[in-house]
Amino acid sequence: MREIQMVDLKRQYEKIKGEVDSAIQEVIDSTTFIKGPAVKKLEADLAQYLDVNNVVACGNGTDALQVSMMALDLKPGDEVITTSFTFIATAEVIALLGLTPVLVDVKEDTFNVDPQAIRNAITPKTKAIVPVHLFGQCADMEAIMEIAKEHNLYVIEDACQAIGTEYIYKDGSRKMAGTIGDTGATSFFPSKNLGCYGDGGAIYTNNNELAQQLRVVVNHGMARRYYHDYVGVNSRLDSMQAAVLNVKLKYLDQYNANRRKAADYYDKAFENHPSLITPKRAEHSTHVFHQYTLITKNIDRDGLQEHLKGKGIANAVYYPVPLHMQKAYIDPRYKEGDFPVCEKLSKTVISLPMHTELDEEQLEFITSAVLEYCNK
Repeated sequence: MREIQMVDLKRQYEKIKGEVDSAIQEVIDSTTFIKGPAVKKLEADLAQYLDVNNVVACGNGTDALQVSMMALDLKPGDEVITTSFTFIATAEVIALLGLTPVLVDVKEDTFNVDPQAIRNAITPKTKAIVPVHLFGQCADMEAIMEIAKEHNLYVIEDACQAIGTEYIYKDGSRKMAGTIGDTGATSFFPSKNLGCYGDGGAIYTNNNELAQQLRVVVNHGMARRYYHDYVGVNSRLDSMQAAVLNVKLKYLDQYNANRRKAADYYDKAFENHPSLITPKRAEHSTHVFHQYTLITKNIDRDGLQEHLKGKGIANAVYYPVPLHMQKAYIDPRYKEGDFPVCEKLSKTVISLPMHTELDEEQLEFITSAVLEYCNK
């Protein structure tokens, strides 16, 4: 049996090696390493896949969030509401721009931000909401967009873990994650469902005027070469990473289907177990399972981690410390106990291996090991 990793990028690469190597060589032969045809193709093809008017490639998912806030002209002191249960980048860019992060709690069943908590946190200084589509499933965007419209707020979707996910409206219509708000941000970090072989990211928007501003911001605030009307950043996706993504985009739906199949296996193995709560599949969203995350009950989560590690099974905790308890973001507005769901999840969640190359032998070994510990 192959080594059980959280993500098996080597085996995935071996299956598309010829296509990837050829695409990279084409970029090298052309010497168009920055803003070349491969980048333009990715932007066009991804826009078509997502059914969104504009995709603006950038350096990484963190930049995608920051550039969105810059292009929307958010100012120091403006409040931006987001979840406390997310990767640090979501709040990091808010703080870096001198904005004020306002953290709120999540719903325990989906791990995603609670719309009512957003509503309760709005003040006259609130200017934007950053919902995070955590682990591959959409937050309740219909409710969030209603709140945003009511209070005239921008919505920046952190869709860095949810490429290929569909949001399902109450009337049955669908939109892709990241294409509902004013902008959507994604990451092409190698472990993502659509990952490159380095850093990369993109911003989505249906607003053509805003898209032009995004393109200016990612390129040093430069609309015309050497003329800088705005403060910008240097955040460009290089052509070789775009070439890799152009190959992998063709397989994204199959990759996501493979992840769902693995998630189905996990779900069945752990169904109704008194010590394990499997991930909820929300009615308003499909799920691409960037992570497969269990909630443990009445067992030692850290002990389970060590048990799996001892059997050579990779595992992880996303995230062991909620943002309001991170040393860098200590704030007198918040204290331990303010966000009980986030704090409970940080102490009880565990993520199992989840990637496109998991086979039944590996899945059986993983689930047996988990159950062995939980049943002892």
